[in-house]
Amino acid sequence: MREALILVDLQNDFMPGGALAVRDGDQVAAPANRLADAFDLVVATQDWHPRDHESFAASHPGKQPGEVVDLHGLPQVLWPVHCVQDTPGADFHPALNRARITKVIRKGQDRQIDSYSGFFDNGRRHATGLADFLREQGVTTLYVLGLATDYCVKWTAIDAVRLGFTTWLVEDACRGVGLQPGDIPAALAEMQRAGVARTTVEAVLRRRG
Repeated sequence: MREALILVDLQNDFMPGGALAVRDGDQVAAPANRLADAFDLVVATQDWHPRDHESFAASHPGKQPGEVVDLHGLPQVLWPVHCVQDTPGADFHPALNRARITKVIRKGQDRQIDSYSGFFDNGRRHATGLADFLREQGVTTLYVLGLATDYCVKWTAIDAVRLGFTTWLVEDACRGVGLQPGDIPAALAEMQRAGVARTTVEAVLRRRG
């Protein structure tokens, strides 16, 4: 039984001052590093959008970030331009210890569909290769943390359960967007209903001791 740590989207554009800043997002780097030291398999997901991605409000004249549109049959929240391929905003936060990262999974590269989950695009039409990689490594249990609780973390964790992985959310090493009041607690409840267990940084470190 092998366990892996999944670091979700710890990228500059999601940090304070970034294009799509998550409040206190930079506070996740230190616990991420502590946990990474306790795992021999660490995977980081990375939003990696083309500049004209259709999830960007800038791709829809007259629309503003936060509005919801139909995007090729799926509801899509429109976002500020963020995590564009090969830009500083798409890079990992400088405080993150990249030496501990075993593999990087890039997502959101298809301009016509967003990809919150580290496993699939939002329509579950194409896989990222993460599940295959984890199975090849003999992984059965995942610990998920990162940004943002109510979007990419949520869907990564829920998909992990659906794919048969025992999945733990490291709750205090996540931060959320909270576009609407209640979004973050609702996301936590949705993950729990899906079968995601909740834990803390200290509990994981004690367990792996």
